Amino acid sequence: MTARPPALLQSFTAPKLVVAAGDRAGVRFLEFFAAQIRNPHTRRAYSRAVGEFLTWCEDAGMPSIADVQPLHVATWIEARTREASAPTVKQGLAALRHLFDWLVTGQVIPVNPAASVRGPSHVVKTGKTPILDPVEARQLLDAIDATTPAGLRDRALIGLMVYSFARVGAALDMKVEDVYVQSRRLRVRLHEKGGKVHDMPCHHNLGDYLVAYLDGCGLRDDPKGPLFRTIGRGTGKLTSTPLPQPNAWAMIERRRTAAGIMTKIGNHSFRATGITAYLKNGGTLEKAAAMANHASTRTTQLYDRRWDDVTLDEVERVQI
Repeated sequence: MTARPPALLQSFTAPKLVVAAGDRAGVRFLEFFAAQIRNPHTRRAYSRAVGEFLTWCEDAGMPSIADVQPLHVATWIEARTREASAPTVKQGLAALRHLFDWLVTGQVIPVNPAASVRGPSHVVKTGKTPILDPVEARQLLDAIDATTPAGLRDRALIGLMVYSFARVGAALDMKVEDVYVQSRRLRVRLHEKGGKVHDMPCHHNLGDYLVAYLDGCGLRDDPKGPLFRTIGRGTGKLTSTPLPQPNAWAMIERRRTAAGIMTKIGNHSFRATGITAYLKNGGTLEKAAAMANHASTRTTQLYDRRWDDVTLDEVERVQI
């Protein structure tokens, strides 16, 4: 497939500057987001950045995406640096580089105008995600009423993120059959970014939470169904609908408030909480990276918050 009628491209709402470069450009542009970018979160972020850039180009009077030069990209990046954070700007530049690379290989444009443009400097050594100390994490889990389907579900979900370092997206994508026994040990199968499958043995507490959830809510008869589900309005029972990520965040906020925990936390706080607790108890960074399914220990270090305690101890030395 090399071309599509302009009317069909318009039905897919291809940007004007792309359509102006011809049918091949329009098809190649749409194929970039449909075929090249598989992660929905990345696709959404890249689409937003590319849309903002093309709108800026159109306002600047540029007739076609084929007319974009490095100076245009650099000017837009400079303007974005004054409006947005460095990570956001760098992500936008990455989106443009990948898109123009795709257009170059498709022989739509001769060179990539974003290849030579440098983004803002951004060095991160410590993550900003708030975490719980072990006492707070235990307080949160113990405060959940595990006599209801909602309580069993919430305790199992939070426990999974704490004890297996699971990303919230990987946890919510699990099926019932992804909790299984192997060599007499309960294990979980997590579906991570890029289609990677990551298997982890369960901590004994997590094993108890998952077994109580599966048995208490009668989920074992539906192995292909979602593991974590919404609660039916007015029934208090699980539905067959997967629990969306915003609902998981709202649940965590309710549980935090009910447990009397002052620390503001979110879906990703439990991943950092578990990794930090593991490292404090003698775990190694390399093993933590493997357990968290990180490609590099540099990523794992962003979740290591042991230095927070060191800083607090030093501050208390200021005795006035």
